[in-house]
Amino acid sequence: MLCATTANDGHFGPLLPFARALAAAGHEVRVAAPASYAGAVTRAGFAHEPCADAPPELIGPVMGRLPTLAFEEADDLVIREVFARIDAQAALPSLIATIERWRPELVIRESAELASLAAAERAGVPHVHVCIGMHEVVSRFAEAIGDPLDELGRLAGLVDGRLRAALASETILSLVPEVLDRASGQAAGSDGFMRFHEPSPPISSHRLPDWGDPEAPLVYATFGSVTGSLPTFAGVFREALDALADVEARVLMTVGRKLDPADLEPWPPNAQVEQWCPQNAVLKHAAAVLGHGGFGTTMGALAAGIPQVVVPLFSFDQIVNSEHVAAVGAGLSVGRGPASVAPASAQVPRLLEDPRYAAAARRIAAGLDNLPPATDAVPFLTGLVA
Repeated sequence: MLCATTANDGHFGPLLPFARALAAAGHEVRVAAPASYAGAVTRAGFAHEPCADAPPELIGPVMGRLPTLAFEEADDLVIREVFARIDAQAALPSLIATIERWRPELVIRESAELASLAAAERAGVPHVHVCIGMHEVVSRFAEAIGDPLDELGRLAGLVDGRLRAALASETILSLVPEVLDRASGQAAGSDGFMRFHEPSPPISSHRLPDWGDPEAPLVYATFGSVTGSLPTFAGVFREALDALADVEARVLMTVGRKLDPADLEPWPPNAQVEQWCPQNAVLKHAAAVLGHGGFGTTMGALAAGIPQVVVPLFSFDQIVNSEHVAAVGAGLSVGRGPASVAPASAQVPRLLEDPRYAAAARRIAAGLDNLPPATDAVPFLTGLVA
């Protein structure tokens, strides 16, 4: 089994329950990912099949345009030019070579990884799609990537329209319960969706640092693993710290491995800043989350029954996640973009004071627990091979 992902923790994470379930059932599982992402793959316990990273000279100009564009335009540009064209075309030769050499019997890809779709179709290998968010992600990608997908198909030696048809016919595995998917009032697109529950992670032995009033509620502030690497958004951490300084709570902020917490000093007396902490270690103590709507953060908080304030920063799926969280009453959706970070932070006391948000989050957690475990996907996946 070959899993394929882009170099993004929020994209790799939804693949892991299925990869681990297959490995536990005795199947050989490898992960195709950009060479720069080797550390994450090996830390997860899988053999890495490296792909070429996107050339910086192509990515740089695209990312440089983002601050000049409206939110929706910027998101469309990233989906179309970064994921569907630059990333996919860079990875395609390696994916073709890996499949020809190793001959996997099934390819399991995440929504933004498209080179494996072309390589699998070229080799006649069955493939499935793990959605990296709510159901709208599927239609959003399909609408945005038509032309790059045709171009990718031609590079893979496929007839025109082959990849569009392959994309439309894929079975989709989802870690989102139907009640959350339908929360926006739109049709949940259940045809072709198979829903599973990610197993609860083992209780982490990671010890949180000591700071502030130990009796005060804990607020976990995180904007994911990518935000800190984007210069345009680097100021959001300071904005959030300042806005949370007067909240009667302890604030634990993680900034990712690209930023030095010392660069944000002096911290408010109620705050502690770390590059990274195991999310489950923090959530077992948290009373509220301030996040950007990334899938891992959003679903992690919901699975733990923790209410959250969501401020989407730079992509469509973050907007969708924030809207669904608000629609089910498990938190608040506040604006979008860096300018909304301070107003969003100011809403955190509402989550701490009004128990209805936590009650709604616990209802979603119960819905997640009622889904079949990811191990139940194994017979279906192996059946595709047979």
